[in-house]
Amino acid sequence: MTAADVWLPVPPDEIEGLPESLNYRFWNGEEDFPADPADCVYYVVPYMKPAEVVLRPVPRLSSVQVVQTLSAGTDAVEPGLKHLRPGVRLCNARGVHEASTAELALTLTLASLRGVPGFVRAQDLGEWRGGFRPALADRNVLIVGYGSIGSAIEDRLVPFEVARVARVARSQRTTARGPVHPLTDLPSLLPEADVVILSTPLSETTRHLVDAGFLARMKDGALLVNVARGPVVDTKALLAELDSGRLTAALDVTDPEPLPPGHPLWHAPGVLISPHVGGPTSAFLPRAKRLLVDQLNRFVNREPLRNVILTTGATGA
Repeated sequence: MTAADVWLPVPPDEIEGLPESLNYRFWNGEEDFPADPADCVYYVVPYMKPAEVVLRPVPRLSSVQVVQTLSAGTDAVEPGLKHLRPGVRLCNARGVHEASTAELALTLTLASLRGVPGFVRAQDLGEWRGGFRPALADRNVLIVGYGSIGSAIEDRLVPFEVARVARVARSQRTTARGPVHPLTDLPSLLPEADVVILSTPLSETTRHLVDAGFLARMKDGALLVNVARGPVVDTKALLAELDSGRLTAALDVTDPEPLPPGHPLWHAPGVLISPHVGGPTSAFLPRAKRLLVDQLNRFVNREPLRNVILTTGATGA
C-alpha cells in the first residue's frame, strides 16, 4: 500500500475502534482539502452535501481504492467514477438508513391518510375540523424497490393491519414474507394498491419510472409516497394528477431538489412535502460509525468489504 490516508466526514477521534495503521484526515466538504487527494486510499463521501462538493476531490484521487458513501444511494458520486482508475470499489451505506427511512415512510403515509397537515393548518387558525379519513388498516400497499429499506418498511407496516403488501424489485425472487415481483408486473399491481411507496434506487431504469402511464394505472384516491429519489417520479405528470384531485402524494424527495420557492408542487392539492429528511436522524451517526469501523478493519485486514455496488473498470460499471 503506497499511501494510507483515509478521508472521513466525521472527526476520527469521535469514532472508537478505527484501525491504528491508517492516517485519518477529516474532511466534510470544506473549501480546503485536509491533505493531497492523491494520497487518499479510502474516501468516505461527506453526507448530505451537493454533488459538486463531494465530487471536487475525485479527479485527484489517483491512489484511492475505495469510495464509501454514507447514503443508501450512490447516484451523486457515480458521475465522478469515470475519473478513477480501474479496480476502485464503490460501497454504499446499506444498514445505516433503513430504520430512519422506514419510519418516515410510515409517518408520511399515516399523516397523509389521516389528514394531519389539515389538522395543523386548522390549529394555526384555532379551528376544530373533524370528519372521517382513510385508515391504513385494511389497505393494500405496494412497495416499489424491495431492498433493505423496502423490507424495513414492510416490517413497520405489519402491525398496522394492512390487508396486503405487494413487493416489486428489479429482479423476481421469493422472501419469507412472500413473492417479490419484477418491475414488469407493475401494470397489473398498480390498480389494486391504495398506497404506493417508492424506495427504489435511482438508475437509468428507474428514472421517471413513475410517469403518466404509471400514475394513470393507480386507482382513484390512491396515495403515492416517495422516500426514494426525486427523479424516480416525473414531476410534470404527478402535478397533472394532483391538480385533477384523483391522487394524493407524500414526498420526502422532489425533482428539482431542493424545491425552489414558487414551484407548483408546494401548493398542489393533496400533497405533503418533507425536505429530504429520511436519513438524517439521531439513528444515523451511531450506525454510520459502526459501518466505518467495520469497513476499515476489513480494508486493513484485506477481508471482503460490505455493500460493494460496483468496481470501476468492471463489465457494466
